[in-house]
Amino acid sequence: LWQTISLTVLQVGVFIALMLVVGKRLLPWLLWHVAKTGSRELFTLAIVAIAIGIAYGASALFNVSFALGAFFAGMVMRESEFSHRAAEESLPLRDAFAVLFFVSVGMLFEPGILWHEPLRLLAVVAIIIIGKSVAAMVLVLAFRYPLNTALTIAASLAQIGEFSFILAGLGMSLGILPPAGMSLILAGAFISIALNPLIFSAIKPLRKWVLSFSEIARHLEARTDPFAELPMSTERKYLEGQVVLVGYGRVGRRIAEGLAERGIPFVIAEQNRELVEKLRKSGMPAVSGNAADPSVLIQAHITNAALLVIATPDSMDVRKMAEI
Repeated sequence: LWQTISLTVLQVGVFIALMLVVGKRLLPWLLWHVAKTGSRELFTLAIVAIAIGIAYGASALFNVSFALGAFFAGMVMRESEFSHRAAEESLPLRDAFAVLFFVSVGMLFEPGILWHEPLRLLAVVAIIIIGKSVAAMVLVLAFRYPLNTALTIAASLAQIGEFSFILAGLGMSLGILPPAGMSLILAGAFISIALNPLIFSAIKPLRKWVLSFSEIARHLEARTDPFAELPMSTERKYLEGQVVLVGYGRVGRRIAEGLAERGIPFVIAEQNRELVEKLRKSGMPAVSGNAADPSVLIQAHITNAALLVIATPDSMDVRKMAEI
């Protein structure tokens, strides 16, 4: 048993290392050259071929499931500047496969489990809603985010979806999980998804209640993300008369390069926290967060800025930023 587990862990580890080291460089480069041809059909075909090819290779060479292989393919393709286009091009295919997937999953559900095993179902729902939320909240707080952020993320993760069904399906095919277990997981997923809006609505009253009597909670709430505001050492030229550039994707990067070439000071507001960290290390002033939130633009010193450049595709967010 230990030999089998060790071999499996080694195979999965080699696959992940290859994807993160080789795939992270190869796939964005490949998508770039396919995009240069100008053929939309070839681009869509390349995305499908990469996803299925990696999923099949993961299964055939490393004994990794199709689902995990495709998941890592998506993670690596996210590193490409064409990731948004890839997501848009694959959207119709994703919807079609999702319909087939959920139909097949629904056919496995046994409604009788609701009244035959109520205690077990209650335990499954408690693990999903309470256990998962508490684990998420502890992790977010460990990364020094404020309490409000931790509660929001905990609420958003108080449910399970398609990846859980895939794992349960694998468990059934391997004889590890009985059919009743699959029904319990499906029922737990349905209930957790249905309750999720109520959980979100409970965030504010729960936060107020916790803050009212806990000194620790007040301390956690007061913590701020170091990347959510410019450091005190930021030069004055970035605080007055600067350009505030929202978004550092394919378009935003080109604009930033043009501003830098002309010696025009600018501050970047970007949602991707990891990207903001990299920008800070390279000497670029950047703040982390959604610029549709007034506090993010305030931290970018929009009040005294000369220009606001919005390089994000979401038209609703653009309107909010313009209003702010």
